[in-house]
Parts: sequence; structure tokens; C-alpha cells
Amino acid sequence: MPKKRKKRLNPARLVLLIVLIALLVSLSGSLFLLATSIKDLPKWDENKLYSSAASSYYDQDGNLFARIGEENREIVRIKDIPVSTQEAFIAIEDVRFYSHHGVDLRGIARALWRDLTGGSMEQGASTITQQLVKLSFLTPEKKVKRKIQEVILSFMVERRYSKQEILEMYLNKVYFGNGAYGIQSAARTYFDKNVDQLTLSQSAFLAGLLRAPNYYSLPKEATARRDVVLATVLKYGFITRDQADEAKKEPLNIEKGLKKNLYPHPYFIDFVTKQLIKVFGEETVYKGGLQVYTTMDKQAQQAAEKALTSSKNFPASWRDPENILQPEGAAVFVDPQTGYIRALVGGREHTHQLQLDRATMARRQPGSSFKPIIDYAPAIELKRMGPASVIDDIPVSYGSYTPHNYDPNYRGLITMRTAVTLSINIPAVKTLVDHVGISNAVNFAKGLGITVDPDNGASMALGGLHKGVTPLQMAAAYSAFANGGFYIEPTAILKVEDQEGNILKEYKSDPKQAMKKTTAFLITSMLKDVVDHGTGTNARLNRPAAGKTGTTDEGKDLWFVGYTPSLAGAVWIGYDTPKSMPQEFGGRYPAFIWKQVMQEALKNIPATDFRQPAGIVTATVDNKSGLLPGPNTPAEDMTTDLFVDGTVPTEVDNTHVLVERCAQSGLLASEYCPDRIARIMIKLPYSLPDQYANKVADHFMRAPDKICTDHGPGLEIPSVQPGTEQEQLLLPYENQ
Repeated sequence: MPKKRKKRLNPARLVLLIVLIALLVSLSGSLFLLATSIKDLPKWDENKLYSSAASSYYDQDGNLFARIGEENREIVRIKDIPVSTQEAFIAIEDVRFYSHHGVDLRGIARALWRDLTGGSMEQGASTITQQLVKLSFLTPEKKVKRKIQEVILSFMVERRYSKQEILEMYLNKVYFGNGAYGIQSAARTYFDKNVDQLTLSQSAFLAGLLRAPNYYSLPKEATARRDVVLATVLKYGFITRDQADEAKKEPLNIEKGLKKNLYPHPYFIDFVTKQLIKVFGEETVYKGGLQVYTTMDKQAQQAAEKALTSSKNFPASWRDPENILQPEGAAVFVDPQTGYIRALVGGREHTHQLQLDRATMARRQPGSSFKPIIDYAPAIELKRMGPASVIDDIPVSYGSYTPHNYDPNYRGLITMRTAVTLSINIPAVKTLVDHVGISNAVNFAKGLGITVDPDNGASMALGGLHKGVTPLQMAAAYSAFANGGFYIEPTAILKVEDQEGNILKEYKSDPKQAMKKTTAFLITSMLKDVVDHGTGTNARLNRPAAGKTGTTDEGKDLWFVGYTPSLAGAVWIGYDTPKSMPQEFGGRYPAFIWKQVMQEALKNIPATDFRQPAGIVTATVDNKSGLLPGPNTPAEDMTTDLFVDGTVPTEVDNTHVLVERCAQSGLLASEYCPDRIARIMIKLPYSLPDQYANKVADHFMRAPDKICTDHGPGLEIPSVQPGTEQEQLLLPYENQ
């Protein structure tokens, strides 16, 4: 019986079968997706076409203080909107608006071609109707299901409304940046005029904003984008070449309207809004009805805004024949126990055009306000130093770098506490280079949220940084001194909820131990002296407070950074383009501002002192050597101060010694000197250079290192008269 032949598989039939199966599967999936999209279609609500859900901002007490979305909106009728304005939007957003029925298939094809070829285009695939639907009914997520719903709803809108009605709703609804919703509010915001007064140039600018409002409202980008829109309007025949050329010549001058604040506490709101946009996107933030619970203390915020807008709190403006420039300012206040930002002001006047928040964006040289962070705290933490450690304030150089004090004086041997209180520079540099080490200091600052380039070298001891720091960084770093050494990354947001109250995100910073509690307390102890009787007395409050002034070369940057147990704050003053402010210093205007804000913010909070941690002891030492008082230590050279337990010196002072000097030459007496004076002086293993000998405050206390050669054998020896100076054995050096 012959074998049955197996049928050979026909490749063409196989391909056809696979294609049919794929089509069936695809069709089934598409039908299922379509059915699901229709089933889950948002409930039709005509009112949503006329408004969008604003995001609500609440302060630290849960009180509503702003709505971002609907507050700056004025509805206008389509007949009041110039035809040239309507045409500009149609040209750049949906040129076939009057011919399609809600969806533009040619636009979709054009968008697909752009994606495949990587080309650019002046229009997107969504029609004006689709954009209106998306703003009114749908979430911003990019899913096929949502796109199907968008198409269905667009057809529904087109069936119910005329083209003019749709365009009117659209122009009254879209967001133009800088708090402006709708074309009328945009006209007022950017040009301080009504919509019916808009020129062709201004209309083109507003139409171009929709792609990226915050970006295209910047001066340079605004003009370039306007010209793109004008070219598109010309391309589609809405205007003539002469009209386009004339409109391009017209300056925009958008700053006139932007000088007006459109919502309360604008710097704080802008800062919060930027954080939200990074997470949720612009569309959700401005139109999604978010409930945003912030850390703002309204009392502190208002006080900071008032202080920063008062001309009495700033140096005089800089003037030349052509310009008048005023110094700018910024202030940030943070709860040191939580890291919550209580107040934030980024300038004297909120101008949208600059897009500059100096409190969080402007990196400036911190001057001496950086010393506790980079010099003294790491010295205490890492090198067992303390407020009574002695540093010699005498001229010094490190390679090509020669630091100088803010005045021409040198104070000689002083304690760290004195150096901090009076903001003396040379001891700070010596502490960094000779004791701490640059790499150790850089690592310590990093723990306080500040990244420092080691290539700054020794100049970083005085705040000489390539990159600079922001007021927010300084306030956060000083907060660690106030809360026992824990650094907490600052935040302005507590939590974000959707319209139904579901928590979308909670913000919380975990404390990180940046230093020991004892280190933080000793820094605080010294910074209290700065405020009580040092360079920061203008910041004195009716409660314990600590702080540090900062003044850079030629007064280009002025700082005061300080804190109480419950609030820390940084205040900066300077020109946006650094310019000298002669005779100004951080202990003046910045300290005044800091004090004004603190007094208002804390007026209902009981005064408390900083809590002393375990491990702090008190001891008396010789303040010229830092050692225990020795037999020759005079009473005036004894200092009682605070120490970390275990760091109190055990050695006895050996710098105060009995020295015999020649009464005539002042040098060490030789055996031939006829007149000798014996007194207690300070003997160090090094000597002052001759050119500086008389410039150091304690030079007369220092024992000479040379022996007198003015006398020798055979020279006449004058007689010594009873009761003369030569007869004294001990003579206190402070009387010399």
C-alpha cells in the first residue's frame, strides 16, 4: 500500500495565516480598548469647559493662602478678541481649525512623520478642540486609552458648540505662565493692557507662549519665539510680508506688566511650584486641583517680605550718568529642628522676567559667615580644639596666598573665641591650614549640605569659593549648630493630595549627624558672643541668639546668618552683578533685616536658651598658650572657658618666663650689660619678622630672641641708683 504523502507547508499560506491571526488579535484588542475607553469616559460636565481646577496652597497651620490656577483669570467674549490675535493662535496651534471636526488626521500624520524623521514642526498633532478637552476633562498621562477618550470627547464638543464658541473657551482657559490664565489675564500680565488693545507683535508673543510659558517669557527667548509665530502666520496667509516685518521691529517690553505681583508670597510659591512641577508636571500642578500643604509660617513670611522691600534696610543705590542700580537682597528662615522652610524671599521686588530667586539660586561668596562651617567646627570636631585654643594673629603666607584682616591690625596671641567674636581673618586661615587640613574641612562642609572644591585652597577659610553658596544652603548649615549637630535637608512642602484627599506624596527629611552635640554647642557659645558683643550686635534680640557676619572684599557680598533654638535664618545683600559697597559690612543691614524678621516671627514663642549637652566642662587656662596656668601666668592672662570633656589641657603653661633684658638695647641681657630689667614675658619658638615687630599688638610682651652686643669687657659700667627701674626684678609687661 503506497505511503500517504505529507502535504508540504505553503510559505505564502503560512504568512497569510499569521497576518489574519494578528489582525484578529489586533482588532479584538482594539475593540476591547475602545469599549473600555467608552466605559470609563469622564462624565460630561459642561462647566468644566469654562474652568479648570486650581491647586490650593496651605501654610504650616493648614490655612489656605493661595490658589494657583484660577485666581488670575478674566473671561472675555470672542468678539472682544482681535482677529489678528485669533489668527496667531490658529496659525501656530491648529491651522485647519475651521475645516476639521475636532481631530485633524493630516496633523496626526504630520506628527508621525516628524517622529520618524526626527524633523521639527511648528504645530503639534492635537487640535485646539483636543487641547480644550484635555484641559477640561482628562489627566495628563500619555496613554492610548486617554487618547481615544480625547478623540471621542472632541467629537462631542464639536457637535455641541460652534467653532467660535470653542475658540473662545480655549483662549479663556489656556495657561500663559507667570500666573496668567486666559488671554485677558495674559494681556494684563505681560503688557498691562486689555486684550482688545493687543498689537500683532504682542498677539504672536502670547500665542508662542503656550508651548513652554516659563521659558518663552524670558526676554531673549520671547523675541525669538514671537518671530517664529509671525513667520508661521505669514506662511499661512493671515498677514502680509510688510505686516510681519513691521511686527518684528516692535519691541515687546513685557517687563512692564511683569513687575506686578499676581499672587501672594510669590517667591515662596514659585519655589514650591518648581518642586511640584519636577514631580507632577506643569499641567497637573496648574490644572489638576492639587492640595499642597507647605511649611510656610505666614507671620515670618510677611515679616521677611516687609523687611526686604524697605529701602531703609539697604545701602544706597549705585549711580552713574546713565544707570541707577539698587543692591538686591534675599532671606531664608528655617526651623532647625525639622528643616521646614518658614520664610523665603528671593529679592526686593518679585519680577517674573528675571526668573531669579536669589534665596535658592544665586551662589555668592559667603565671606566670614563661612568660618564656623569650614574652619572652627571641624577644628573642634576633628582636632580637639575649642574656644580657648590659642592662635597667633600675625602675618602669614601660604604660597602665593597672603590673608589679611579686615583692618590693618594684628592682635597677636588670641583665643579662638576672640577670633570668632571679632571676625579676625588670619586665625581662621591658620586654623584651616595648620590644624584642620583642607580635605578634612571639605568633607565636613559636605556633611552640612555644601560642596566645596578643594582647589579653592586656603582662601576657602574666608569664604573664597569658586562656586559660592546660596542663602538657603547657609540657613540649613547653621541649623545644624542650633539642633545639636544634625543636618536636615530643608523642605517647603509637607504633603501633596489630589482633589479627593488621597495623598500623592509626603516630604520628609531624615536628620543626619554632621557633628557631635558638643561641637555644635561650642560653636553656638562663640556665635552668641558675636551677637552679644562682637561684629553682630545689630542682631541682638531679647532672647538668646547666635550668629555670624560675613563681608567679602570691597563689600561685594554682605551676610548675616544666625539662629535661636527655634528658628535659623540667612540674609544676603549685594548687586546681581557683584559691585563694591564701600564701608558696608554684614553686621549692618543684613543684621538689621535678620533681627526684624526674628522679632516678628518669634513674638508669640517663649524665649529659651540653647541646651547644654552632656560632656561640656569648664576650666581655666592661660590665654597665651592655651595650657593650664603656670607659676608665671598673670591674672589678666587667665581665661575660664568651655571644653569638651577630655580636651582640657594637662600641661602647664611654659610660655610665660622670667627674662632679663638690657635696659638700654631692650635685647636679652649679656653678662656685660650694666643695666638689666627682669620681667615676665612670653617666649615662643619663633620670632616676629622685624618689619612687623611694631605692628603686632602684643609685641612688647614677647621676649627678644637676640642677645645684646652693645656692651663688652672694659666698657664703663654706669652706677645703679637706688629706687630706679634697673633695680626692679619683676615688672608686669602690660605696663611697658
